[in-house]
Parts: sequence; C-alpha cells; structure tokens
Amino acid sequence: MRGGALRYRWIVLGIATFTQAASGFFVQGIGALGIHLQRDLSLSTAQLGLLISAAQLVPLVGLLVAGELLDRCNERWVVGAGACVVATGLGVGSMAPGYVSLLCVLLVVGAGYSTVQPGGSKSVASWFDSSRRGFAMGVRQAGLPLGAALASAVLPFLAGEFGWRATLVAGGLVALLGAGVFMGFYCRPPVPQDSEPHASLTVQLGARRQLVREPSMVRTMLSGTSLISVQCGVGILTVLYLHEVTSFGAGPAALVLVAVQIAGVVGRVCLAAWSDRSASGRHRLVGVCMVAVIAGMTVLLTPAGRSPAAACCTFVWLGFFGYGWYGPWVAQVTETAPPGRTGFALGLAMSVNQIAIVVMPPTLGLLKDLTGSFAPAWGLLITMTFVALRVSARTERRAGTDSPRSGATSCPG
Repeated sequence: MRGGALRYRWIVLGIATFTQAASGFFVQGIGALGIHLQRDLSLSTAQLGLLISAAQLVPLVGLLVAGELLDRCNERWVVGAGACVVATGLGVGSMAPGYVSLLCVLLVVGAGYSTVQPGGSKSVASWFDSSRRGFAMGVRQAGLPLGAALASAVLPFLAGEFGWRATLVAGGLVALLGAGVFMGFYCRPPVPQDSEPHASLTVQLGARRQLVREPSMVRTMLSGTSLISVQCGVGILTVLYLHEVTSFGAGPAALVLVAVQIAGVVGRVCLAAWSDRSASGRHRLVGVCMVAVIAGMTVLLTPAGRSPAAACCTFVWLGFFGYGWYGPWVAQVTETAPPGRTGFALGLAMSVNQIAIVVMPPTLGLLKDLTGSFAPAWGLLITMTFVALRVSARTERRAGTDSPRSGATSCPG
C-alpha cells in the first residue's frame, strides 16, 4: 500500500472502532442498568444475568455463520446489515411489555451483533500488516469498552429520568448511526484479498476440523474463555458489589464502572501496542493478563476489598487487564489463521468465547442469590483462570517439545 492507501487505513480503523462502539453501546452497557432493571422489572440477580446473556445467545452459532459470510462477502454489507438488525431490535424492544418480551427482543439483537465483532476485526486485519496489527486491533477492540463506558455514563441517567425503555431507543439510534458510517465509508484495501481455494465441501469441512484441533487454536480458546468470563463478571458485578459491599450509591457506582471501562480502553490499546514489540509474542502478554486478573480478584476476597478506595482501585486494575487482553488476543487469532479462513477462525474463537458470555452472567448471579455473597463468584472466576493458565502452559510445553518453533504461534503460558 502506498500514499493515500496508507493514510486511508487509519480512516478504516476509525470507522471500525466507531461502529464497534455504536453497535455494542446498549449490549455492553446493560450492566450499568442493573439497579434500575431490578427495581422496575422486579428481577433477581440471576434474572438480570439471564437478561444480559440473552443478547449473547444467538452469537453462539451466529459468529460461525458470520465468519463464513466474511470469507465470501464484502465486510461492508455483512457488518452494516448486522448493525441495522441491532438498531431495529432495540427499537422494537422499547415497546416490549415486560421481562419475557425483552428477553426475546434481545435474542434478535444478538443475531445482528454477531457480525460486528469478526467483521470489524477482519476489516482492520486486512488493512494493517503484522508490524502495526496489534496496535490497530487494540484501538479497534477498544471500541467495546469505549461504547460501554459511554453507555455506563448515559444509560443510567436516561433510565432514571425517562425509564428503561428510553435506554433501548437511545441504543437503537446509536447502532443505526454506526451502521450508516460503516456502509458509507468502508472499502477493502487495494490489494488482492486472500480467498479460500476452490475445493469440494468435504475438503473444506476437513480443513475446518483440522483448524479446530490445532494446538495454537486450542490454547487461544482456553485463554479467551477464561478471560471473557472475568470480563463478564466485572461488567455485571461491579456496580452491585460497590453498592452492596462498600455502600456506594447507584450513581457513584455507575461512575466507577465508567472508570473501569475507560481503563479497559487504555488497556486494549497499550497492551496490543506492546504485543507488536514483544519478543516473547502476543501469547505471553495474554498470560500476564491472566495472572493480573487472578491477583485483582483475590484482593476482593480479602478485607481490603471492602474498603471503597481499595475496591475502586482493584476494579480499575481489573478493567485494564480484564478488558485489555482482547486486543493482542484477536491479533493472534488473525495471524495464526490459514489463508482465506481469517473470518472462520475469528468466528470460531469468538463463538467459543460466546459460550462463557452466555453462561457466566446468570451463573454468577445465581451464586450471589444463593449465598448472599460475592465471594463464590470471584472464587469461581479465579479458579477458571488459574486452571486455564495451567492447562495452556502444559499444552505449550508439549507443543514445544514436538516442534521447537511452535512457541511462535502459541497462546498463553
């Protein structure tokens, strides 16, 4: 790429980041509405967790479908159409008569949201080479916590002044703006795109099964599943924890969540940029994030975690590492994907993460309801992350024994 194309890639990065933030504005910010939704809809913590999971259920399959579409179609239309579905779903959801109807509407929202994550990641990966890909992917992935931070600041205010239905209208309008920007300004780079060679359906399915069994992909999915679980826990429990344990009001607690999301934005950019220059590879940096979140959640299990100042600092720490891991992780997925299968590899890795995104919010909420304490939830997340870290390290050592060069594409150890 030369001249104008080199400059335009930064415009593409801005477009993809904005669309990510706009599409995830409501979905990622719904945790800040926890107190309002519990009060207005008479929900338990488990029901609130299920509501958050509803928008993440369809992507279990939708991400794989989106990945296949992205390997065959222009990202402009795949991402744009998905963002339009998000906007339409939220608009309809504002008229939902109650909890069950809202659950159903959020399923539709999740179907549209399935295209935005892998589509935006592929669009950025296609414009940036490996020397800048980590930084670019970190900036683009910062769109998620950025959108969540803005939502955490705006949505509670809208809910308090105009009711929870107004928050869905606002989310729909923002998502529609994101769709318009992406479809209006995005174009593919002026170089030939990798495409999957023409082959029979049997050969294509065999290649995909082989990718699923690749040790580097297995380690990537292990680390991703544990860290996305931590991200879910921080998103759904921060406001409730600060409100119940440290006696923060609903407004100040939501502002702390904004700070956590901003820390996540900084983490995604800084850690991803660091991974571009790290001699040990992106997988080592993801491993550092796993150790850091274990340390942070351990603090919440001690008496220090009941101190308002200590709890706020700990949640900001968890925001930096518990959200920041995603930039280098996604860059690693794109770099280890076979030619012509970047979309499928992204869809596969993200769909596995999606299992945790669906399961963890209601699970953590149920643990809190049954025990009356946040300790079991933090303990579960610590255990999951520790086990994933150990298994990943063991798998990496085994792969290193089989092939001395395998460490270059492995995941955290």
